[in-house]
Order: sequence, then C-alpha cells, then structure tokens
Amino acid sequence: MSRAAKLAYRPVSMVGGIAAGAAAGVVVNRLWTAVSGESEPPSALKSDSNWAKVVLAAALQGAVFAATKTAVDRASAVGFARVTGTWPGD
Repeated sequence: MSRAAKLAYRPVSMVGGIAAGAAAGVVVNRLWTAVSGESEPPSALKSDSNWAKVVLAAALQGAVFAATKTAVDRASAVGFARVTGTWPGD
C-alpha cells in the first residue's frame, strides 16, 4: 500500500476504533443488565463485588470489545478498498 493510502486510512481507523469502543460499551451494559439485573458491570475497585463477578464482567467486556473492534475494522477496510481500490492491510 502506498504511503498516501496509509495516511488516508489512518483517520478512518481512528474513528472506527472510537465508534467500536462506544458501541461495545452499550452492548456490554445491556448484556450485563440482562444477565445480572444490575445497571452496569462492576469495576475491580468496587468493594461490594466479589472476584467472580468482577472477572466475569471484565471477560465479557474484553470479548465484546474485541468482536466489535474486529467487525468495525473489517467493515472500514472493505469500505476503504471499495472507494480507493487499495486494501489497507496489504
């Protein structure tokens, strides 16, 4: 990929990462509410949450974020390739 194409893709990737993080946060909160009945996942620093609950919430957050980020990255790459004719990862 040319230097110009790499520079053009960088903002697309950054915006996609921000969007993926926001979307993943919404999905995690909804899943956590459905599973536990609590409005948001516990953080590691909450004293009233046990180890299992905190670790489960972190695992859920990580899995949802990774899947969402991958889907957004892939969609961004496909869109970029359709517009420019260049695949951003090559």
